[in-house]
Amino acid sequence: MADFTFNISLGRVAEFYWRVKNADPSGSTLVVAALATSGLETDAVLRDKDTLADVVIGSTNEVPAGNGYARKSLTAADLNVVVPDDVNDRLDLDIPDQTWTSVLVASGGWSKLVVAYKPASASPDSAIIPLTCHDFVITPDGSDVLAQISAAGFFRATPV
Repeated sequence: MADFTFNISLGRVAEFYWRVKNADPSGSTLVVAALATSGLETDAVLRDKDTLADVVIGSTNEVPAGNGYARKSLTAADLNVVVPDDVNDRLDLDIPDQTWTSVLVASGGWSKLVVAYKPASASPDSAIIPLTCHDFVITPDGSDVLAQISAAGFFRATPV
């Protein structure tokens, strides 16, 4: 298990982030979805998925809504301005830490968080593009769940 960028988003994560930050189009968001431990496919299988619907169409499932879990939507106001790090020749993108309140045991184990681009507020899962996937292994116990994907950010672009 490891963090990865979905193949569909290679070279595109910063652009999708920028689009949300600049409301282009209006209503676009980043989505944070948790994947359930039970039935989770391998990283090699998941990385080839092209939509959020594809991610959960095999044996992989999103954590069931309810019991303290719901997808998170991040809008322009939640995101930092995109500023390249010219000293280190890279671009780090971050999202705020996410908190789910009083997540019950009944939600089941969690193994990964997916950050995805949703082009409009009414977009179905078949239009949501998965960007990155991050290991996040927890077993809810009724307390709050806090997710910090990485202190450096959820995505880093560097020159080849």
